[in-house]
Amino acid sequence: MIEWRVVRTLVLSAPFVLLALCMLCVLCVLGVLCVSPASAESLDFLSSAESASLGLPFSEAVRVADTLYLSGQIGNKPGAPELVAGGVKAETAQTLTNIKATLERHGSDLAHVAKCTVFLADIADWPAVNTVYRKFFEPPYPARSAVAGSGLALGARVEIECIAVVK
Repeated sequence: MIEWRVVRTLVLSAPFVLLALCMLCVLCVLGVLCVSPASAESLDFLSSAESASLGLPFSEAVRVADTLYLSGQIGNKPGAPELVAGGVKAETAQTLTNIKATLERHGSDLAHVAKCTVFLADIADWPAVNTVYRKFFEPPYPARSAVAGSGLALGARVEIECIAVVK
């Protein structure tokens, strides 16, 4: 037996559903909503001799159109699997120096960073990280998240990843 209330609801809501589908199609045509196969082909996996020499199973950055997605960076000496000495402030400075070099290698800079995610081994290090962070970034600051956990690579105190726009 047909449930006429359901049929009536569907018939009455059909114009709204049709309108919603049309709006989705327009957004897709404008490139706002959908990713075309051509976009998927434009992924550019980027590495440098320094990062490749470490033999790690990830790219230092991936470029999609005019956006750079940087892998997390720690305060290691470039090309070496060891952290700089001096604690969280020294590690943060080296981390941001590494990020700056990676951005510049791939057509961007710190002024074009849109978002950073900061990973801390101990949330108590947050004020120290902020002190160094302010020396590398100027207002208006990029959007940022900070989380604390345990077990960062090489026993690091801080790791930072960024999303930037290519100049």
